Amino acid sequence: MADWKLIGGIAGGLIVLGALANAVDGGKDGGGSSTGAAVPTPSYTAVTSAAPTPAVADDKPLKAGPETKTVPDFVGMGLQSAQDTAQAAGFYGLRSHDSLGRARHQILDRDWKVCSQNVKANSSAATDKVLDFGAVKLAETCPAHDEAAPSAAGGTMPSFTGKSVAAARSALDSGTSLTVQDVSGQDRFILVESNWKVCAQEPAAGTKVKGQPVALDAVKFEETCP
Repeated sequence: MADWKLIGGIAGGLIVLGALANAVDGGKDGGGSSTGAAVPTPSYTAVTSAAPTPAVADDKPLKAGPETKTVPDFVGMGLQSAQDTAQAAGFYGLRSHDSLGRARHQILDRDWKVCSQNVKANSSAATDKVLDFGAVKLAETCPAHDEAAPSAAGGTMPSFTGKSVAAARSALDSGTSLTVQDVSGQDRFILVESNWKVCAQEPAAGTKVKGQPVALDAVKFEETCP
C-alpha cells in the first residue's frame, strides 16, 4: 500500500507542475490559447502626403524683336563681300538676282558684283528686312537700271525679243509646250538657256495666252540675230 501511495503522490505532483506550466505559457501568448500558436502582430503602412512641387519660374528670356540698323552701301562690291558686310551689320535675310534680266543664278558669288540694292544705302531698316542685290558678272557693265523680267501674268504673251530663253521660260506657265531653235545656222543644242537670247517668237507679243505652244528662235548673247 505504501508503494501505491508514493506513486499517487508523484503523479499528483506532475499534474500540478503541468498545470502551472500551461498557466505560464497562456500568459505569454496573451490569450491563453490552448494550441500555443503565436498570434501575428498586425502591420501598419505609414501614409505620407507628397509635398506639392514648387512652381518653377520660366527663366527663358523673351524673344527680342528685330533691331533697326543702318543699311550699308553695297553697290560696287563683289557679291560675296556684300553678303559678308550685310551679315556683319546684322542683316541675314539675303538674296540676289541677275541685273541684266537673263535669269542667271549666282552660283559662285565671287564671280559677281553688285549693281543695285533694294534698300537705299545709309537708310535705316529692321534687321529682319530681306536685302536683294542686283548683280552682273565681273566682266560685265552694270545697266543703268535692272532689266525687268518678262511676265505673262496679264494673260497676254509678253515680248521676249532680246531676253534670255531662261527668262522666257520662267515667264510662261510651267505646263507650256516650249521649243527653242538655234537660228545661227549651226544647229546647236541649247543647253544653258540663260546664255541664249530670243530673236523671234511665235505667238507674237500681245497675243492672248490660251495654253498654246510657244516657239522661240535664239542665238547666243554675243552673237547677232539673223
